[in-house]
This record gives sequence, C-alpha cells and structure tokens, in this order.
Amino acid sequence: MKLYNSIGPNPATVRMFMAEKGMKLDMVDVDLMGGENRRAPYTGKNPAGQTPALELDDGRVISEITVICEYLDEVGPGPSLIGETPEERAITRMWTRRIDLNICEPMANGFRFSDGLGLFQDRVHCIPQAADDLKAITRERLTWLNGLIAGRPFICGDKITLADCLLFAFLAFGAQVGQPLDPANKNLAAWQERMKARPSAGA
Repeated sequence: MKLYNSIGPNPATVRMFMAEKGMKLDMVDVDLMGGENRRAPYTGKNPAGQTPALELDDGRVISEITVICEYLDEVGPGPSLIGETPEERAITRMWTRRIDLNICEPMANGFRFSDGLGLFQDRVHCIPQAADDLKAITRERLTWLNGLIAGRPFICGDKITLADCLLFAFLAFGAQVGQPLDPANKNLAAWQERMKARPSAGA
C-alpha cells in the first residue's frame, strides 16, 4: 500500500493512527501549497483533490480520513482503534463524527475563509463573512466537549481511538493558525498533554 501524504491535519490524523497501530507504509508527498493535489495526475487518484489518499496494492484508491483509518484498522496489526465489539465501534464512530462535524469542519473552514483565503479562494468556495462565526462555533463545541470528557483519559473512555487521533491532529493545526485551545478547557488541556506524551504524536 501507498499513502499520498502532505502537510495539514488530515494526513496527520492518518499518520498518528498508523503509528498507534504500528504500521509503516510507503509515502508519496503531495505539494499542497503548490496545488499538486488539485490537478492531474493526482486527481486521477483522488478526484476530490484532497489528501491523504491510500492506494491499495491492486491500484484502487481510498480517500477520506475516517475511511482510510477504518480500513487500516481492519488490515493492520495490534488492537483495534475503532473497537473490538459492535458497541465499542458505535461509540468510537459517534464521537469521531461529533468531533469531525462540530470541531474539525468549522475550524478548517474558519481558517480557509480568513487567514488561508489567499491560498484557498481559487480552490474551494470560500465564504469570508462566515469565518468569525465558524471559529466561534469551534470554540463553543470544544467547551461542550471539555465538559463531556470529565474523568475520562481518552475521548471514548479508557482506550485511545480514532476520535483521539482526529481531535489531536486538528487541535495542533488550530494552534498553528490562530485558533488555539482555550486553557480554560482544563479537561481537554490535560487530555492534550497525555496525547503529546505518546510516541505516535511525533508522527
């Protein structure tokens, strides 16, 4: 298998997930800043023009980070980071979706529509007037999540899952683009420090 990799929180999520699984794949770096992901031949691999993408040994390509991670979870070694039972998998998918829709998407678009506008305005439909509200939504939902994880070492409970990898990658991204975690969110701040201490954080 081959992973088409780049800068950004989406590939970072997959790299951390792979590290937690103990997996190493061949990597092909895609020049996101130069727009390589938005033109052929890359769009022949992933018509959505996004990174990462996972090319299987038979040439088929899988994109979307949650899908890539679920596939790697099934074919890779070690304990599952999605869940060993239907109930565990449902909980992981629930929290992953909540984080993706409520935190990751507004955070990313808040960046694209403001600080990143120069890079993205010719690549995606940008709504500059929505940027401040999207950033506010991100802050509100992080505070909401902060209250819900009280007493839990990880997002879903006692074990690290895909939800943790996803949130960790996006909080690191947010800190780089003017959307840092509010330190008043003490549960999330403590969780973030635990995540930073994991060897996979360097992935």
